[in-house]
Amino acid sequence: MLFNSYIFIFAFLPVSFFIYFYLNQKGFSLLGKGFLIFCSLFFYAWWNPIYLPIILSSMLFNFLISRSLNIHIKNTDSYKKLLLFMGIAFNLTLLAFFKYADFFIENINFVTSSDIPTWNLVLPLAISFFTFQQIAYLVDTYRGESKEYDFLNYALFVTFFPQLIAGPIVHHKEMIPQFASKINLVKNYFHIALGLFIFSIGLFKKVVIADTFATWATNGFDIADKLYFIEAWITSLSYTFQLYFDFSGYTDMAIGAALLFNIKLPFNFNSPYKAVSIQDFWRRWHMTLSRFLKEYIYIPLGGNRLSPKRTYLNLLATFFLAGLWHGAGWTFIAWGLLHGFALIVHRAWAKTNIKIPTLFAWFLTFNFINLSWVFFRAESFDDIVKVISGMIGFNGVLLPGFLQKNLSEYNFDFLNFGGFLSSIQGDITVFFWLILAFIIVFLFKNSNYFHKTFKANTYYSLFFMFISVVSVLKLSGYSEFLYFRF
Repeated sequence: MLFNSYIFIFAFLPVSFFIYFYLNQKGFSLLGKGFLIFCSLFFYAWWNPIYLPIILSSMLFNFLISRSLNIHIKNTDSYKKLLLFMGIAFNLTLLAFFKYADFFIENINFVTSSDIPTWNLVLPLAISFFTFQQIAYLVDTYRGESKEYDFLNYALFVTFFPQLIAGPIVHHKEMIPQFASKINLVKNYFHIALGLFIFSIGLFKKVVIADTFATWATNGFDIADKLYFIEAWITSLSYTFQLYFDFSGYTDMAIGAALLFNIKLPFNFNSPYKAVSIQDFWRRWHMTLSRFLKEYIYIPLGGNRLSPKRTYLNLLATFFLAGLWHGAGWTFIAWGLLHGFALIVHRAWAKTNIKIPTLFAWFLTFNFINLSWVFFRAESFDDIVKVISGMIGFNGVLLPGFLQKNLSEYNFDFLNFGGFLSSIQGDITVFFWLILAFIIVFLFKNSNYFHKTFKANTYYSLFFMFISVVSVLKLSGYSEFLYFRF
């Protein structure tokens, strides 16, 4: 079920909300919590019920392992290490089987020239996200940093539908106490108003902005045989903005929907395209993933506590795994390694104490991010070469036909005329949308700002009604969120 669908907005969400708080009001809080878990599993199974046993078995296994880890008297250190190893191995095996089995077979076939048939496995929805969450929970339990929670609260932590499919990647310390709080069992009208407002912002980002850019990005990456200079840059920038507004839009909708139930999800974006370094970018982009990578991969590998060379190796290993986590493909691995090398360069440059002007630092950072998204989006390295060669200008520049009379006398070999933007099926409105996206990203406050400033007054009400009406009118067809693929 999609957040940006009529059935979710006008049926699933209101029904879940009213029944949940009705049960709480009547004193059936345990039943209300069970109902919310049922709603979350129904939301998950809506895509394909066949995957329901996977998340249920994963949840039950991890809960039992965590319970065993919490029995301190009977657990020796060696036994606890064995339990943790079993838990992590189970989670990674489950993830590897569904996400990487075919990728592994394809690479074996390529290296050995064999013809082992692939299994054509379909990736279960959200497996990357609920796997990471539960691994973090097991590690924290092993360290003695988590309490022993009952199964209902744990199940709700794993399955809570606003964050289940594509995050944010929540931490048990910030979620389970909220589910256990009696205060959160009562309707909070300020949370309801703020939640609907934040949800509407996310919906607008997705259906109005991200889906508009999606057309030009898809045409450029997947359909066009060749891209001229302007077309290639429009293609890359369209995906850069599509991805941001799509994923941050999903996160806003998740945060907004959760607030209706008095649950505060962590912020996941903080104006990442304003970053003035690659390190700054990762402190602003997909912040809960950055937190996981730092706490459960980078620091356990040694972080920056060892030699500079070891620190660089840790960065590279962390972002190699980040790329692999996003997708079973060499383009994702290349994207991760690009970011790993960029962080190494940033760390080495910082030691020189040479300051780069802020505007130039932003320019370098944004263009690196824009370039790296080409690797992230491309289906193959041929697509990467197609887009980047166009961005460099290897295919020349294509201009509108009416300019030929004025410019043809200069006899520039790299100039071509006619069919302007036809390869991406675009027109002059592309530039309007790009300018608008830059203005929103760089001049407007991000949605986190409204959590501190929101007031249920006329101004906010009119703004809410406007973006809600525009967004609902734009709802049409099937428009999946990009991070559902990961």
